[in-house]
Amino acid sequence: MQTIHELARQVRMLVMDVDGVLTDGKLYYNAHGEETKAFYVQDGLGLKLLQGTGVRLAIISGRADRCVEHRARALGIDYYFAGIKDKADALAALAEQSGIAPSACAFVGDDLIDLPALRRVGLPIAVPAASPLVQQHVRYVTGAPGGAGALREVCELIMQAQGSWDAAIGKYLA
Repeated sequence: MQTIHELARQVRMLVMDVDGVLTDGKLYYNAHGEETKAFYVQDGLGLKLLQGTGVRLAIISGRADRCVEHRARALGIDYYFAGIKDKADALAALAEQSGIAPSACAFVGDDLIDLPALRRVGLPIAVPAASPLVQQHVRYVTGAPGGAGALREVCELIMQAQGSWDAAIGKYLA
């Protein structure tokens, strides 16, 4: 069985869920009934650093949300699938559009809707608050929670495994 670093070395695309992964999983509504979300800045920088190494980024979310659309655009996410009920079908469409096989993808999820995609990728990852059933089907559970460093941890793991970490952070150490 391959180690986590061996699997991470093969990742060409990082695919992520939103609620509970890119955010803390809580739904916030303002007085007008509009939904808002909080995004962790360090996750965002990790995603940009990873993308700068040539790894593509994708979101597959079960919900359609304008604030996520804005965040995806701000981060330069390569592919954004919203309102998806069958994440395995979306993963197949993503593979067709990108030319990157699911076996060369990492997927970070947290709940049952993510299982079909998690079971098809090369590196399935969950956050600590993920459903116990989801955790049984992944190869790695982050130490940091969703919406508070989990994606940064995954980005650093991939970059370290691929040998691109030092170059990615070099300008900050100059």
